[in-house]
Amino acid sequence: MVYVDPVMEHGGSATFKWTRSCHMYADTLDELHAMALSIGMKRAWFQNHPEFPHYDLVPARRERAVAAGAIQHDRYQMVEFKRRRNGARLTPSLFGEEAG
Repeated sequence: MVYVDPVMEHGGSATFKWTRSCHMYADTLDELHAMALSIGMKRAWFQNHPEFPHYDLVPARRERAVAAGAIQHDRYQMVEFKRRRNGARLTPSLFGEEAG
């Protein structure tokens, strides 16, 4: 399965100028890359972070992903996905909250 978390405000960066974006992530990299290709993403945009491989999506691309079958996660479901994927608790500072 492929998932998207909510669009949030970010500061952007030198390589990613958009300030509103979300993450697209999946149970497997094959699923993730297939969805990315189907919504017009370039493989070069893949964020190969060991703890959370993902693509950053602007709102219009998120809509495309959802229309193509991505499951919408809230931010807590995204954190739980990361915890399960990494087999450990994440640091509480991820969202400025205490760990549950």
